[in-house]
Amino acid sequence: MRKLLLLLIVVAAYLAVVNEAARGGGGRGKGGGRGRHGMGSRMPIMIHRNSENNNYYNHNDSAQIVKSSHFELDYMLGRKITFFCMAKGLPRPHITWFKDGIELYAHKFFQVHEWPIGEEIIKSKMEIDPTTQKDAGYYECQADNQYAIDRRGFRTDYVIYNS
Repeated sequence: MRKLLLLLIVVAAYLAVVNEAARGGGGRGKGGGRGRHGMGSRMPIMIHRNSENNNYYNHNDSAQIVKSSHFELDYMLGRKITFFCMAKGLPRPHITWFKDGIELYAHKFFQVHEWPIGEEIIKSKMEIDPTTQKDAGYYECQADNQYAIDRRGFRTDYVIYNS
């Protein structure tokens, strides 16, 4: 029975060492084999780009959000909330709004206003009026054209003020 228990402990220790090595870890020298965020260290992923890829990813006319609202917003129930996004690119980007990863469409209490400026810039303002508890969440504006997609996120939550 002791031999079986000892064998199980040795196998478990061996599997732990193999698993750590497979995750890119190694010994437990400086830093305890952990990365900056307490995760096991990992081998970097190498992305090989040729000149055609570089032209795509680093294109001067790619969609880029240049101004946007604050990241976090607390709102009072029944009041209006507004988010703003301004993007540039050539051709002029198209802006789409999302809540919790789902695309939003205009309806009675949700509206989007857009202003094209020249051939490269678009301003977009998203409004919800009046707000309810269901409007709390994570909103994103996404600017895209044929060269790139850029996103900015905004977190909202409602507050209740007691008089």
